Amino acid sequence: MSKNSSLTSGSFTLPGEAGYEKLTLDLAKKWGADTIRDSDGTQLSPEIVQAGYDIYSTVCLVRSVQPWARENLNKLQQNFLMSFPVVAEKSSVTIKLLDGYFTEQFVVNAEDNPKSWWQVFDRTTGKEVSKKQWSFDAKKGTVKITGAEAGHKYTVNFLAFRIWEEISMYNHITNNWGDREHLAAVDPMHPETQKVILAFLDKWLKEHPDTSVVRFTSMFYNFSWFWGSDQKTLRDVYSDWADYEMTVSPRALTLFAKKYGYKLTSEDFVNGGLYNSTHNAPSRRYRDYMAFIHDFVIEFGRKCIDLTHKYSKKAYVFYDDHWVGVEPSSPRFKEFGFDGLIKCVFNAFEVRLCAHSKGVATHELRLHPYLFPTGLKGEPTFKAGGNPTLDAKNFWIDARRGILRAPIDRIGLGGYLSLVQPFPDFQDYIAGLANEFRLLKSFHEGDKPYVAPFKIAILTAWGDLRAWIASGHLHAGHDYNELVESLAGLPLDVVFLSFDDLRKKGVPKDVKVLVNVGRAGSAWSGGPEWDDAEINALLTRWVQKGGGLVGIAEPSATPSRPGQFFALSHVLGLDRDRGERIANGKYKFTVADEKHFITADLEKEPDFNKEVDGIYVFGAGTKVLLAKNNSPRLATHEFGQGRAVYLSGHKFDYQNTRLIHRVLFWAAKREAEFTVWNTSNIRTESAFFAKQKKLVVINNSGEPQKTQVWNAKGKAIDVALKAHDIAILDV
Repeated sequence: MSKNSSLTSGSFTLPGEAGYEKLTLDLAKKWGADTIRDSDGTQLSPEIVQAGYDIYSTVCLVRSVQPWARENLNKLQQNFLMSFPVVAEKSSVTIKLLDGYFTEQFVVNAEDNPKSWWQVFDRTTGKEVSKKQWSFDAKKGTVKITGAEAGHKYTVNFLAFRIWEEISMYNHITNNWGDREHLAAVDPMHPETQKVILAFLDKWLKEHPDTSVVRFTSMFYNFSWFWGSDQKTLRDVYSDWADYEMTVSPRALTLFAKKYGYKLTSEDFVNGGLYNSTHNAPSRRYRDYMAFIHDFVIEFGRKCIDLTHKYSKKAYVFYDDHWVGVEPSSPRFKEFGFDGLIKCVFNAFEVRLCAHSKGVATHELRLHPYLFPTGLKGEPTFKAGGNPTLDAKNFWIDARRGILRAPIDRIGLGGYLSLVQPFPDFQDYIAGLANEFRLLKSFHEGDKPYVAPFKIAILTAWGDLRAWIASGHLHAGHDYNELVESLAGLPLDVVFLSFDDLRKKGVPKDVKVLVNVGRAGSAWSGGPEWDDAEINALLTRWVQKGGGLVGIAEPSATPSRPGQFFALSHVLGLDRDRGERIANGKYKFTVADEKHFITADLEKEPDFNKEVDGIYVFGAGTKVLLAKNNSPRLATHEFGQGRAVYLSGHKFDYQNTRLIHRVLFWAAKREAEFTVWNTSNIRTESAFFAKQKKLVVINNSGEPQKTQVWNAKGKAIDVALKAHDIAILDV
């Protein structure tokens, strides 16, 4: 479809709305749309469908067979929940399983034998309670434990059906959908469900002859979202955008055991109430289960996509909502046979996440603000008190950073188009934004923007499977999340490595700097992976021979060795004291007062969010560039032929993005090349397309800016930019 694009039309998907035909067709022309789509809660009328545009039609298979779902409640999706802890006062204790949970979302699964699948734990001792010591009362929804120890706390891991699908639930409550049906999600793991879904899809495809692209939203399993009974004080009991908690069923566990030769338990999923958050390092058992679900989603998903192709329609998948098991960063993603991938984006690293996926011809972004009265965080958007034009500008300047660095094929919006009618300035802004995107897209065709002459590798427990993302959208205050947002718009070639990658092949030869960022025990820092002495020795030798190491927050953290917290403390030249070294002396450092390459662009004291404190240095070899309360915030250390840099935290802003840019060049010993195709003003960024001979300079602020860009010969180019603006120069 995008082959017909020009710089003023094409590559844009517009959300149409029946009842607003004139508005839909007028804006399709104004915004240069080549495609019109429906959205949750909207339909397209014949006048729109037959207006000569390509048509996207949205379908969520697991929500689409409601009459059958309500007649087959034992085929609904389910998951393990852990009851809220109850402290025993005597030798018996009774736990109401759903106490504290949103009972419009969950019902207890009393059909599958609880003794086969559930577990009761004494969380004080950490031991499982014998099945002989507890009984389940299905009518009351309670478990009674006998032989309990007074003062000990107890929980029950139990299976629950989800009777209200989470996205339906969120949209219903957020947008006051009144008496609309509460949709439930069926589990395709059951053969009966698969037959019903395929029959529905076949019928649906016949009934949508004008549909060009079927937009699957997404495939089968949602990200985890457990709601609490009190919507004001604890709505989200647990939420994680990338874990597999909501794929579990007795059938899945039985098939898993048959395939892998061992059984998983409820505790493999509940994990003491932490569940399997993507922020925590995954166990081998959990990784096996992920692979098992991925196999199934590919197998059944392929049948749905083949059926779509049979009707000569393209199949796109939405990289949000029910994407679990699809894994667009997996090397197996291409096995689905999707034609396109659509990613909802708020910021730059989500753009990079979309572009990173291999195995589809088309990568499309759904921009924000979504055309709903209320934003994702409950703020007004297209209603009184809202300013959708300013929202669109702010979302765009963040997303644009990623679009400048990686090729994207299409953009679009979603929601209720009628909401934009009272906002002509919004309509005008989107028209300009669409043209700007088409221009940037044209620069990527047959060309790549300039990047630093070395690669950066980010080391996590996940590696490339979770490239560019921690879990969900940009969460303020999360060091890893904030870092990848900074990197997403910089002229750097970034790759993502796991500890298994290091064990198999070591550090790739073209990687000059390795970054480890995160809090102790997290998947991003590495958690128990740092207990591997060979990993520590491998990286020590690598830096000794000239590699660069950048550690942020609690890099290489492992509490398993007395007297040492950072496994690579000898490389970093410092470590962290959490209170256990009160009797040990510490080297008295002074903050370097000379100018340093790394800090050259600092305009004020940097804000690193909630920083790690208690850092102490080993000696004069560690140069402290910034400190607070006698704890280093930024320090460098020469180690063998290599270099290491430590930062106590990171926050995405102009100044810190420039700071980390300089840190990486210093660690790579490439300071002399830092200015090449770079800007002098930290509120601006640039990209040079050599084959196109185009220099693109963007203003990431809401104020006018002036900047200089240096070419490869060191010549300065002066650029002036309006607020939020972009400049295109022939060079």
